[in-house]
Amino acid sequence: MTEKPKTIFDKIWEKHIVQSREGYPDVLYIDRHFIHEVTSPQAFDGLRKRGIPVARPKQTIATADHNVPTINQHLPITEMLSRHQVDTLIQNCKDFGIELYGLGHEKQGIVHVIGPELGITLPGMTIVCGDSHTSTHGAFGTIAFGIGTSQVEQVLATQSILQYRPRTMKIEINGELGKGVLSKDIILYIISRISASGGTGYFVEYCGTAIESLSMEARMTICNMSIEMGARGGIIAPDETTFEYIKDREFAPKGAEWEKALTYWKSLRSDEAAVYDKTIHFDAAEIEPWITYGTNPGMGMGISQQIPELANNSTAKDMEKALDYMGLSRRQALRGKKIDYVFIGSCTNSRIEDLRMVADFVKGRKKAKDVNVWIVPGSKQVESQARKEGLDQVFKAAGFDLRQPGCSACLAMNEDKVPAGKYCVSTSNRNFEGRQGPGSRTFLVSPLMAAAAAVTGEITDVRELI
Repeated sequence: MTEKPKTIFDKIWEKHIVQSREGYPDVLYIDRHFIHEVTSPQAFDGLRKRGIPVARPKQTIATADHNVPTINQHLPITEMLSRHQVDTLIQNCKDFGIELYGLGHEKQGIVHVIGPELGITLPGMTIVCGDSHTSTHGAFGTIAFGIGTSQVEQVLATQSILQYRPRTMKIEINGELGKGVLSKDIILYIISRISASGGTGYFVEYCGTAIESLSMEARMTICNMSIEMGARGGIIAPDETTFEYIKDREFAPKGAEWEKALTYWKSLRSDEAAVYDKTIHFDAAEIEPWITYGTNPGMGMGISQQIPELANNSTAKDMEKALDYMGLSRRQALRGKKIDYVFIGSCTNSRIEDLRMVADFVKGRKKAKDVNVWIVPGSKQVESQARKEGLDQVFKAAGFDLRQPGCSACLAMNEDKVPAGKYCVSTSNRNFEGRQGPGSRTFLVSPLMAAAAAVTGEITDVRELI
């Protein structure tokens, strides 16, 4: 009997089912569990109360990222809640035998940056973390998704999770990208087209010639923001670009184990006749540098366009509320809009490729007089590499503030906050009300668009400066 054609999602999911019963969630085995200081404390308390150890501590990787300061990391954390959460993580990892890449550690960084760069994230895995942007790891051909604190406890205790199988969606993007268009523009374009809820209930596979042409860093950006259209996660089939990126990384397989792993990884492609619950096609030529104007990532438009009367899948009331918060109006163009802050960082765009791109663009230029520019690397390794390549000197000459690794102004759980009423052009993943600080106003863009805003002091079409 011929086996039914399968998607890459089907292949990985089915390989990890511990138990499956009709009408119930599957018991899914988890290969890698990432934890950080914000969503793990209650989970560890639950284990203590029940006298349960961590089932497989070697498969749990911890780092401090959300609440950490991005300056003077050698000093005690001054913010009381942040210090308490980081100290609690240190104690929990010590008590339960978990490796911690804490402040000062050479491997510390944003959880979704360090996994790939260390070779911990590998094709064919199931990966979870108490953080919605765990979908980032899907760029390597993994099933990766965020979980809640009660589920963090479940995985710590059993190395498995109860999970209903999501539906599958294929988003195919073919063609060549235009000048100044990056992967961030691709995903913002997709979200604005299908809305911030258009992927709800689905696990999305991205494919097509435009996706295949991207670097691993760029693919991570796309999978990272899958969650911003309501999807459970995003996945891209591994290929030679993937294998080349992983090879020789610290925790990647070596020697005979590498060859064995490579054979399996090459099988992780959707079968030609595989059926998806939904398929959407886009033309890469239609995508220009993109920018959000509202208070969810689906409220976005091309830089040459004007704010529409109504965003996809939004009500007039939603639109009015968003534009009122942002201090904008319908049919308004954003080009030329004065801005106050530029933030280049977050698990979306803080990798060495992003920093190199920005440094290359700003070399010989200076930031606009009244704009604060924060460059926050995603990890100690990214920071170290940036300094080794002299990128820090380029940023310094331009008047940019190169900080230390952390989530920083992406979510304002730390000291890096955008003041109320101020406009920030940001490479992060969310533009919700108050996301970057109470009353702050956020425009989401690519690193190149952010760099252009930094040197002009206003929202600019980066294509005019390339």
